[in-house]
Amino acid sequence: MSISQFKYSVIPEEAEALRADVRCFLKESLENYPAVKKAHSWMGFDAQFSRQLGQKGWLGMALPKQYGGADASPFARYVIIEELLAAGAPVSAHWIADRQSAPLILRFGTPAQKEKYLPPICRGESYFCIGMSEPNSGSDLASIKTNAQRVDAGWLLNGQKVWTTNAQHSHYMIALVRTGSQAESGRHGGMSQFIIDLTLPGITVRPIADLAGGEHFNEVFFDNVRLDADALIGEEGKGWDQVTAELAFERSGPERFLSSIALMHTALALIGPRPDALQASDIGRITARLLTLRNMSLAVTQQLVDGNNPAWAASCVKDLGNVFEQELPETLQLLLEEQAQVNGGSDHAQVLAYLTQMAPSFSLRGGTREILRGIIARGLGLR
Repeated sequence: MSISQFKYSVIPEEAEALRADVRCFLKESLENYPAVKKAHSWMGFDAQFSRQLGQKGWLGMALPKQYGGADASPFARYVIIEELLAAGAPVSAHWIADRQSAPLILRFGTPAQKEKYLPPICRGESYFCIGMSEPNSGSDLASIKTNAQRVDAGWLLNGQKVWTTNAQHSHYMIALVRTGSQAESGRHGGMSQFIIDLTLPGITVRPIADLAGGEHFNEVFFDNVRLDADALIGEEGKGWDQVTAELAFERSGPERFLSSIALMHTALALIGPRPDALQASDIGRITARLLTLRNMSLAVTQQLVDGNNPAWAASCVKDLGNVFEQELPETLQLLLEEQAQVNGGSDHAQVLAYLTQMAPSFSLRGGTREILRGIIARGLGLR
């Protein structure tokens, strides 16, 4: 592995051509949309907006047409999500399904699973959550305890997941669970993935309030939940390999450096077209970092187009992107006299308050900084 993995990539013209239509749609759809809601963006849940995107053909774009997709390149999807995030659109409802559940099902699912799950995702009508993190496991995903045991014509599921984004709104969870003995299969063996219908008996979803007053995360409990045989996705015992491939989709997109972009918009609106010397200097540094991260993210997209596994490069994007996202509120607070205000105050004050509270979570979701840097170290041959 080397830094040469971040080969400069240019968005193809046919994908770039989508941008104008998306901007026109967003300008009309988000007119009068509050700035503080734009700060939520990919944590903002709006099922009606997701269905509108589905009607536009902007969900599941890279999926085959037979499943409701457009056979578009990952770059076409990149243009769509970049515009959505930059505008602060509420995309949380469909986000996980479109970003990683659909590609996972397309790659590892049976023909019946593809026919059942992919078309509703493309229509913006079916929402997924990720069942990875567990209590007492922390960032050590390989230590999970939730298990599924074979029973007549299916599986019996028991255990608990935590920090599960949007579980209270989702129709399905794709969960990583133990189906074999760790002692026999090894640390990364004996795990499988299941598509779990969250309406099944024995499932309890309990929202967790965050510092900003939202309820995005959840605890999910499984108490003797009976799963049909076709709930297994992919190959039994190969769950770890499937999850690592899935995480490349989760860690490399523009959401990994645009989570705080709403604050940049409100700050620039206050500063105006004539910044002082300090403001101009810091805005230049921010812009340079943002463009560098974007180019790195596009390079990972090119690797996906080429059929490679960009796990190492994706981890670099997420790690550096999280640092950028977390520093932005502090940097911009020093540039302006506006103070953070949860209630009242200017748009900038409210957005600053929200993102200051949420910023610590940016380096936790999708893999902690320590885990990412371990992956990077292995990729560079340092461990």
